[in-house]
Amino acid sequence: MPGGRAKSIRTTRKSAVRSGVLTGLGVVLSSAAAAGAAVLLAHKFGRTAATDGFLTAYGLYIVLVLGAQAFRLVVAPDLTRAADEDRLGAELRAYAISFALVAIPAVVLVIAFRGPIADAITATSPAAHEAETALPYFVVGAFGQLLAALLASALAARGSYGAAALAFGGGSVAALVVFAALADSHGLVALAWGIAVNTAFALAVTGARLLTIGGLGHGRAELAPRRRLWWLVRGTALPIALQGIYVIALRLAAGLGVGSQTTLSYGYVIAATLVAATASALALISSVPLTRREPDAGAVAEHVVHTAWLSLTLILAAAGVFALVGGEIVGALLGPAYSGEVGSELGRLVVWLTPWMVVTVAFTVAYPMLFVVGRGRGLVPLAAGTLLVQVPLAWGLREAWGLNGIALALGITTALALVGVLVELSVRMLELTLVGVVRAALSLGGLAVVTFGAAWLLLGDLAAALAGLAVYAAILALVRPPGLRHAWAYVRALH
Repeated sequence: MPGGRAKSIRTTRKSAVRSGVLTGLGVVLSSAAAAGAAVLLAHKFGRTAATDGFLTAYGLYIVLVLGAQAFRLVVAPDLTRAADEDRLGAELRAYAISFALVAIPAVVLVIAFRGPIADAITATSPAAHEAETALPYFVVGAFGQLLAALLASALAARGSYGAAALAFGGGSVAALVVFAALADSHGLVALAWGIAVNTAFALAVTGARLLTIGGLGHGRAELAPRRRLWWLVRGTALPIALQGIYVIALRLAAGLGVGSQTTLSYGYVIAATLVAATASALALISSVPLTRREPDAGAVAEHVVHTAWLSLTLILAAAGVFALVGGEIVGALLGPAYSGEVGSELGRLVVWLTPWMVVTVAFTVAYPMLFVVGRGRGLVPLAAGTLLVQVPLAWGLREAWGLNGIALALGITTALALVGVLVELSVRMLELTLVGVVRAALSLGGLAVVTFGAAWLLLGDLAAALAGLAVYAAILALVRPPGLRHAWAYVRALH
């Protein structure tokens, strides 16, 4: 028995690490392809009113795609229970039908009213034209991603993560290839076409894997479209609202002049990529095992804090590098249109987005726990309140500090949403999580400030960035802070 138990523990740890690595690779591949598309767009089309309009429409796509990620996390506990009861196939069909009842009318409405929508989210005629051209492809792609997310959740309930990683990562690479091939001849809309190809690829891979993996069961599930749609609305309202505050930020950035929306878009993409490559991957692989464990408030708080330690270790190091050589990195990657002061502005913007990244890490991991423990009645009012707070807050901070103020507003509003989620879980959860996350942020942030700051005082910017990063990593490797050490052990034993 002891030998068998030890073998089981080793297998469990390998399973968690393997799932995390596969999911993380998929997220990194998606993020790398998105970054490649951003670099290509910057080099070919620069920073103009047309890119403002296109990237603002792309922001709406991101709203729905991140809603898809939230949907993936929301339905995972339901599908996990269905798999355990041998009725996964029936539950999956019921969700897909309910989803189609909303998706099809929404796509038709957006396509029909794409002109007025484009006018509402942009400030100039060239920007509105580009937004109007791209919107139909973006909305079809976004709702297709929602369906692919549902299929990926079903695969996760069966313990399969590799196909989803291939679907979303490979689809992103396909989108980049299409954009690169057609950008010169067809312009910005080629990226929207690539996104449609991305969606088709994701649906094909996840659907094919579900058909071949089997084990969907023979049980029955009640269709109950109203209940399922309400579950979808309730589950995605807050993540969509948090992306809605980004769309509001983009619209406010338009008031700062041509190119400001593009700059904010790139800063946000960089910050979101850092969060996605760390916290999002861990959130995706944790919902299923935690659903089966039925964790209490202490266990959920521990889960959030451990993830924060791992994610912030990388994010705060990246913030230190951007603080010193962000302008040089941006100019080298995005081309001459982003060199000089424009590049420096974008580099500083990433640093100002650091509070948003810290809070978003905690939110990304805490939010799925609402559905693991069966909470979330106050999410729709919380979503509405989040949007209402963002408008005056972002406007006021924009007047004070420009784009940097808008970035700060994103962090503050997201922090308020995080507090609401934690209170929804329990007051005890709020206390444990905030203490743990703040401790991780201060410990790692303090180390980053000291190492990068000391290097900057002694060396030039580039040398200081390299030296600061090396010293930061060396201290973590040698000291091995308890929070980081415990976090790594926790993730290894997750499954």
